Amino acid sequence: MSSYAFTLATPLPFDVALATTREALGAEGFGVPVELDTRAIFKTRLGKDSERRIILGACLPSVAFEAMKVEPELAVLLPCNVVVREVHGGSEVTAVKPTSLFTLTSRLDPIHAQTVEARLLAALDRVAQAGAEGA
Repeated sequence: MSSYAFTLATPLPFDVALATTREALGAEGFGVPVELDTRAIFKTRLGKDSERRIILGACLPSVAFEAMKVEPELAVLLPCNVVVREVHGGSEVTAVKPTSLFTLTSRLDPIHAQTVEARLLAALDRVAQAGAEGA
C-alpha cells in the first residue's frame, strides 16, 4: 500500500469489477461525474495499446460542497480518483487516500478527508466482499 492510495486485488473479471465498483461507490453516496478510459485515450491519441483501465472520478457532493466553501482552490484536488485496472487473474481497484491529499491544505478540518476516506474504504470493502463471494 502506498502512502497516497489504497489498493485492492480482486479475482473479479474487469467488467464485473468495474460495475461492482460503480455500485459500491453509489451505495456509499458517491457520484461519478468523471470517467476516463485510458486504454481508449492512449489508442486514439497515441496509437498505442495498453491494459484496460478506467479512472472513476468519485465525488461525495455534501463534503465537496462544504470543503470548497472553506477553500475554493480545493477543487483542483477533486474528484477523488478510483481506478479499476485489469490484471492477470482478475482486477485491481485503487482509490486515492483523501487524508493524504488534504495534507496539502491547512484550512480544512481533517474530518472532511476522514469522512470521504471512510466511505471510500467502505466501497472497497463492498468490492472485496463481491470478489470473495464470486471466487
